[in-house]
This record gives sequence, structure tokens and C-alpha cells, in this order.
Amino acid sequence: MLPEVYTRHRLVPAKGFADLRVGDLYPLPSRTLGDANFVAFQAVSLDNHPIHYDGEYCRALGFPGPLAHGLQILCFTAAGAGTFPHEIGTALIGMIEVRARILKSVFPGDTLYPLLEITELKPQRTTGLVTMRASVTNQHGDTVLDGEHVYLLRLEADATSDASG
Repeated sequence: MLPEVYTRHRLVPAKGFADLRVGDLYPLPSRTLGDANFVAFQAVSLDNHPIHYDGEYCRALGFPGPLAHGLQILCFTAAGAGTFPHEIGTALIGMIEVRARILKSVFPGDTLYPLLEITELKPQRTTGLVTMRASVTNQHGDTVLDGEHVYLLRLEADATSDASG
């Protein structure tokens, strides 16, 4: 059972697996990428290729600036940035699969709009699989990333104990 302080400060009402529906949308906060995003990702990924960090190198190749790393764009689809994991609370066991296709380049100054959408719900004996489409569009409405997340949930989480205090 979760501490009462958690239940008093719950961001959204609790949902169990049975409450989820195909088509449920989970928009994530938009972000405009700046130099700090590129520097932070370089520090985490240890990727030192100049295509991601050297503006002059990129311009010499015909790009307007450094290209965001594909994994960096994928990171913006983290469910924890939105309400989904707060809704399902203790039912969440974890993310068990992720796939993504990078469709367009992303540069400093681009604004990204990530979105998760439930596309499949597969109940099992004691757990369930939630498949979500993960997409990211830019300020021009172009899809720059299209992918999928799969989460494993308990079917019978203690949703009532963490839903009210």
C-alpha cells in the first residue's frame, strides 16, 4: 500500500487495465530544442559524432545546424512526461518493448509535439499488455518519429488504495 501523502497528491484519478481504451490519447509536453538539449544528450549518450554537435561541420554537409540524435527524439516520448503512469499507478510493472522510426531530421529551434495513443490492449492471466503508438510531430506538422511502446501492467493492482486518501 502506498503512503497517504502519495494518494493526497495524486495528479489524476486512478485507472486500472480494464479502464483503458484503444484510442485513448496521452499528449506529452511540447519542447523547443536549444543548444542545452543537445549538450545534455551528448553528456548522457557519450555520442561525440560532429553531426550532432558541430554547427560548422553540419553546414558544410548542407544542413542548417546539428541534427538531433534519433534516441534523443525518442526520449521525448517517455510516458513519464505525461499522465499515463500516474493514472495506472501501482499497476505499472514496466516498459517491456520500444520501437521507433526516425522519419525527418530535427534541428535546434524545432518545436516537437510528442503523443502517445493506445492501439492495443491484450489481457493475459494476471497481467496485461498496453501497446501505444508513439509519434512526434514538429512545428510544421511533419511527423519526425513514429514508433511503439509496450507496457506490462498488473490486471488487479491496488488501484483503490492509491486513488483516494
